[in-house]
Amino acid sequence: MKVTIDGQAIEVEPGTTILQAARKIGGESVPPAMCYYSKLEGSGGKCRCCLVEVAKGSDADPRPMPKLMASCVTGCMDGMEINSKSSDRVKEARESVTEFLLINHPLDCPVCDQAGECDLQDLSFEHGKGKSRFIEDKRTFEPEDIGPNIQLHMNRCILCYRCVMVADQLTDNRVHGVMDRGDHSNISTCISKAIDNEFSGNMIDVCPVGALTDKTFRFKSRVWFNKPYTAHRDCDKCSGKTTLWMFGGEIQRVTGRKDVYHEVDEFICNGCRFDHKDPTHWVIEGPRAFDKDSVINQNNYTQKLETVVIDTEDFILKGREQDRLKISMPAIPLDKEEEEDFKHGNI
Repeated sequence: MKVTIDGQAIEVEPGTTILQAARKIGGESVPPAMCYYSKLEGSGGKCRCCLVEVAKGSDADPRPMPKLMASCVTGCMDGMEINSKSSDRVKEARESVTEFLLINHPLDCPVCDQAGECDLQDLSFEHGKGKSRFIEDKRTFEPEDIGPNIQLHMNRCILCYRCVMVADQLTDNRVHGVMDRGDHSNISTCISKAIDNEFSGNMIDVCPVGALTDKTFRFKSRVWFNKPYTAHRDCDKCSGKTTLWMFGGEIQRVTGRKDVYHEVDEFICNGCRFDHKDPTHWVIEGPRAFDKDSVINQNNYTQKLETVVIDTEDFILKGREQDRLKISMPAIPLDKEEEEDFKHGNI
């Protein structure tokens, strides 16, 4: 099937969603996604961040779809034409969705461990507004320890359901989920029961915000101060393929390897994540590269930095050559001609 997104055509297999087709094309036309996760079955269709405009339904039925569609759950049709980045309707809708997601989300990025790799930060940077119209009180919850190594900050949660799906699909005997209904909905465990299974740490990796944090890494460092390395070890419970976040010679945290869309390639066990913080336990393959626009990659050793040269043009400063070379120099007496010009305001 042939699908066109923002003027770029691509051939896709039947059953491909618009979001998957956009990711094959890449670039700025890829819709943002806060709830969709390609590794989790049944994800998507909840956050509405990936809305797109279907300008042409298909070759068989070229009528446009009247409403904006969630690209993560809308299948492609042969001849379909979609407007994503190029649509003003889509831009307005994403701004509204971003504003809605930030209604109860606290502005605690300076103390949040997710800062620097937060999908909501990226979404707010591109589609957020400079002020909020919400004047009511935000809902608040106390931080809750839901396991020996995981802390839940429900204030930051956007109810994407990713962590619930991880528990459903990777573990047995899930003990947490969505409690209450409507605007009272929250993620919690039944009667404050601790989550204790071998793959529970993957809930931290899939969380797009700072609602689930690693207690072994809390307040230790900012991610952009760490150097990420791709590493592996022999593990009988998982693949053992991870990313080590190091500060000097210390491993401060271990996460799964993520792709360009911040999705884990392979889920890892808690043993690799929490129990092996000694560099000798790992085979380090090399530094891990990130997107050029990622805050993690700024001023990083994996990024080639060009020397910035500022040329001072002659007409910028109406004065002597030495003024252009060194502005903060001590006073130099003026020549007679310069004094005459100075009196007339020509200097």
